Amino acid sequence: MAQAKKKRSSKHRGNAAGIVETRGRTGRPLSDREQAKNKTAASGKSGGGQRPVREPSWRSAATRSVVAVVIFVAVLTLLLKQPVNAILPVALLMLVFYVPLSYYTDRWIYRRRLVKDAAAKKAKR
Repeated sequence: MAQAKKKRSSKHRGNAAGIVETRGRTGRPLSDREQAKNKTAASGKSGGGQRPVREPSWRSAATRSVVAVVIFVAVLTLLLKQPVNAILPVALLMLVFYVPLSYYTDRWIYRRRLVKDAAAKKAKR
């Protein structure tokens, strides 16, 4: 009779804490050449896994601020049972402060990252 399902090729290796370690290479240790090859392949062409630097915009700051204000209003109305007409003036005031705060924070982080990237490029040379 044919076998119903394929058997595992090796056992799971659980430890005393109950964590099952993933199956991997259990043979001989890698040589220095193989380790270097794996390290360069892991870093890849993506630049070390970093996200690309995007310049901050007022639109992204406004979107982020609107999402924060909507969450704020939802929490106050649903959890704290506050009337909506009492929350709206506070929400508008929050929006007026959150948009520029978000934009200038993004701009500060963007400039800091540009300086850091420039220093890393200079050090690489």
